[in-house]
Amino acid sequence: MSDNGGEKILVVKLGALGDFVQALGPIQAIREHHPSAHITLLTTPTFSALGTTTGWFDAVWTDSRPSWWRFNARLALRSQLNQGDFTRVYDLQTSKRSSSYYRSFKRPRPEWSGIASGCSHPHANSDRDSMHTIERQAEQLEMAGVTPVLTPDLNWFDADTTHFRLEDGFVLITPGGAAHRPEKRWPIKRYIELANDLVAWGRRPVLLGGKDEGDVLQAIANGCRQARNLGGQTNIFDIAGLARRAVGAVGNDTGPMHIISAMGCPSVVLYSQASNPELCGQRGPSVKILRRAALEGLAVAEVEAALQCR
Repeated sequence: MSDNGGEKILVVKLGALGDFVQALGPIQAIREHHPSAHITLLTTPTFSALGTTTGWFDAVWTDSRPSWWRFNARLALRSQLNQGDFTRVYDLQTSKRSSSYYRSFKRPRPEWSGIASGCSHPHANSDRDSMHTIERQAEQLEMAGVTPVLTPDLNWFDADTTHFRLEDGFVLITPGGAAHRPEKRWPIKRYIELANDLVAWGRRPVLLGGKDEGDVLQAIANGCRQARNLGGQTNIFDIAGLARRAVGAVGNDTGPMHIISAMGCPSVVLYSQASNPELCGQRGPSVKILRRAALEGLAVAEVEAALQCR
């Protein structure tokens, strides 16, 4: 943390979960580049605890992303930004919304790394949208004079998971995903077959997901009685702690799989044509990505061969 020397830095990263995880390297790089600065994170309420726990920020602010007609809330954020007296801003979100923050500052505006029109340190690469998030943010920082950190130190990202009473040798399964994007989900029947095969190998399947994915998790639990259903019982730190203990993981392209992969857990991530892993694929020391035009065409045997945790 800083000694509150002269520099005041703002880092903008709103979400989503996978995007935030992939911004941890750039965030660490910014802290290392500005070791004595007072650094503030602007994020959404969902990720304020994660930002605080990194230890790389002196303050964490939240933007609830109010609708355009909530003028008072938008005016309050504008006022807060200007009172921050920032000398430089690193926009790691690089969206229309985050770029609009640039226009919220009174002149003279702070130095700005991002894509806001007229900013001092633009990511001036016309092919930036064709780059993987990790490489794109690394190049953005390099253009701002910051040496990137491609593999962040995540020792702080952990939790005590002993209360789940799991024996060693379990495999994490994350079969959910956005309900309005069913094409990004491997069929439930395939997950049931995989779970039963894991049991036959002496591995306990542990199901992860949120409350909104309860029907999917319960269907798999019904099809494999030995599976442990932790749906709705874990937060992002629990997922990290479980990933550190698991011998493997299989899941759809979801935020939790970004955490699991980053923790070093041998991971197999399943992609359909609905998303492109070359742009946003999970990263980690042991990640295998299987992609098919439609996930119905991905056989259980192929996933098991990639998992290799018999």
